[in-house]
Amino acid sequence: MDTDVRPVAPRRLDWLSNEADRWVGDGILTEDAATRIKRQYVASHAGSLTRVISYLGGAFLGVGLLWLVATNLDELSPLVRFAGIAVIWLALTATAETLTLPRPLRGAFRGVAAMSLGGVVFQAAQSLQVPALEPSLVGVWGLGALLYAYASGGLAPLVVGIVTAMIWFDWQVVASSESTFAGVFAVLVGGVVATATAAQHDRGREAFAQAWRLAGGVLVLGGLFVAAIPQIGDRDLAWSPVLLGALAVAGLLVAAAVILTDGMSRWEVLASALIVPIGLALVAWDPQVDDLGAVSGEAWLSAFVSIAVYVVVAGAVAIDGSVRDRPLLVVLATGALIVFTTVQSFAVFAPIMSGATLFLLLGVLLLVTGFVFDRARRGVAANLSEALS
Repeated sequence: MDTDVRPVAPRRLDWLSNEADRWVGDGILTEDAATRIKRQYVASHAGSLTRVISYLGGAFLGVGLLWLVATNLDELSPLVRFAGIAVIWLALTATAETLTLPRPLRGAFRGVAAMSLGGVVFQAAQSLQVPALEPSLVGVWGLGALLYAYASGGLAPLVVGIVTAMIWFDWQVVASSESTFAGVFAVLVGGVVATATAAQHDRGREAFAQAWRLAGGVLVLGGLFVAAIPQIGDRDLAWSPVLLGALAVAGLLVAAAVILTDGMSRWEVLASALIVPIGLALVAWDPQVDDLGAVSGEAWLSAFVSIAVYVVVAGAVAIDGSVRDRPLLVVLATGALIVFTTVQSFAVFAPIMSGATLFLLLGVLLLVTGFVFDRARRGVAANLSEALS
């Protein structure tokens, strides 16, 4: 009998045990059948530990490869350096796709292969005398990682591709427009693109949808964070072809989400699109906080409005994560709110109150916010459960 026992995550085992007890109470199963079902599973953290170790090892290996390329290896010729990193990249890709490996180890190899692709791109650029600080190189890297992710179905290269593509996009926009306003606009538009892409993946690629949705949350909350800082810098929106193209793509993805999706997925996309003009309005609102010794009434109002907007958006992200059972979204929203409120407090309120008073007020605000979030989460979960029953 022991050979038939299957290890599962403790949370899944708890769920199965509770469901089995409920089925017994409803008369669907007998006590004996429920007991026999439970005996086939045992709680185990081995899978999670293997996954963590594999991905950590892959991350260190990938960073090490990029670092190796960054040192230029002056003792070797450019052709030898390029050939060496290309062989490593091909070997990693072949290992991930041809050998029979456990899923965590295969994912780690795919992630390292996607990271080593960056080494190939930058080394090729160096051999062709292309400047290293060129955003297009990061764009090529990101595109290659995304293509590899969708070709292989690997989550790790998808994460590499999303991160590098978003870095390229914002870097390219800021470099071409030299505008902080445009940079914030780019981040918020990127949030719309990521959220809309997640909605399209809800119909078959759940793991990809999770990655894109988390990226959307990071971009939306990050864009609002910068938009609400009083000393944001220039407030002139300088358009660029890349930003216009991204805006067109975002519009098409929003339209597709409205037509092809429904329920929470559609509302997530519409909400992310609504946040773009709100964020731009916060950037355009200049409360003139030049003298930290004298805070104007407009600066107070700007800070309160910014915090209110951020609380609502962060709360929506947290509720979304709670309803979808995605703890990373909840952690992201909570952490973003704490950091944002602290920064805003020091930026606007600190000059006119003591540090102790500041943190007392901040603590009260966070406790009230947490209470409101929890009540809202429970209400949404209860209504959703009632609607589905």
